[in-house]
Amino acid sequence: MRDQAYLDWPFFEPRHRELARDLEAWAKHHLAAHPTQDTDQACRRLVRLLGAGGWTRYAVGGQAYGGVHEQIDTRAVCLIRETLAYHQGLADFAFAMQGLGSGAITLHGSPEQKARYLGPVARGESIAAFALSEPEAGSDVGALCTEARAEGGDYILNGQKTWISNGGIADFYVVFARAPGSQGAKGISAFVVEAGTPGLEVAERLEVIAPHPLARLRFEHCRIPARQRLGEEGQGFKIAMQTLDIFRTSVAAAALGFARRALDEALFRATTRPLFGQTLADFQLTQARLADMAVKIDAAALLTYRAAWLRDQGQRVTQEAAMAKLTATEYAQQVIDGAVQLWGGLGVTRGQVVESLYREIRALRIYEGASEVQQLIIARELLKRYKETQTAKGGTGDGVQRPH
Repeated sequence: MRDQAYLDWPFFEPRHRELARDLEAWAKHHLAAHPTQDTDQACRRLVRLLGAGGWTRYAVGGQAYGGVHEQIDTRAVCLIRETLAYHQGLADFAFAMQGLGSGAITLHGSPEQKARYLGPVARGESIAAFALSEPEAGSDVGALCTEARAEGGDYILNGQKTWISNGGIADFYVVFARAPGSQGAKGISAFVVEAGTPGLEVAERLEVIAPHPLARLRFEHCRIPARQRLGEEGQGFKIAMQTLDIFRTSVAAAALGFARRALDEALFRATTRPLFGQTLADFQLTQARLADMAVKIDAAALLTYRAAWLRDQGQRVTQEAAMAKLTATEYAQQVIDGAVQLWGGLGVTRGQVVESLYREIRALRIYEGASEVQQLIIARELLKRYKETQTAKGGTGDGVQRPH
């Protein structure tokens, strides 16, 4: 049984502890470390399985629309992602995309939109996708070029999206596009585009080191009715950022799940591998490595669940979520690399858990804002808060005495 002592931290309520322990038992019974079938088929099966288990209900908000709570419980989402990632990376992906792909609808959808899309997502009957990135616009959302031109009671979409998770298997996409002639964050709106809509084409399937359904989408005179717009015209940038603020913290939680599994694999290897008349664990170098792994996991976990707790208290967590994602993904990469090293040649052999983790973790340092972008966000927020403090004090300094 894996160590879940962190569930006793004060960030969690009894319902969170019960959720984590119930999901742990479910995952042991239902999830294999390595799905054997085609990735698309595996992902579809996992969405149905998670839906049947009631877990995808946590990915949407609104009890009337199938959600467990009225608002998305960030701590619950993080605990689910951590647990699923520990057992199987693709299961974490399947759950996460149900939330990210429908999150904008939870936040800004009309009652009609919520009724149409959220219920099937919560039940695992419909697969969601979030279409924001473009060939020349990833972390810089304001640079996106896909255009949405109003025409009568419709919008005509033209452009491309790439690195779209669930691309090719999704039942609908939340698409971000700008009004003709607009620049930067202004003029961007969000739309729900159903798969099969004329003018929407899966232009290319993309293969990455950890197999997930990914695609490049093309929109050519793709006509959708105005009722498919989410929120008001020009609110798309805000909608995208609010959605990412919820799920960016959960990326950190997924990294934690990978890192915890890597540490457990490292402990197993270290205590069972004979070496020079001892076990690998008897060497001080090994002990130092294991200690470093444990410290990094706890540091990342504290930042992750602080951000999740703060958001559940209704606070803005742009800086805290960025800190959590940056730390958890970077540290998880280091922890997993250490586990691979302890496993030696077996660690880079396909089919081993640590080899799979090594491939799974790499993308997390890039998607939903690369590590370098998280650093920029943190610095920007720090400077903003400092300047606000100075303004409140009348610009008289921070009160600290310094030598001239």
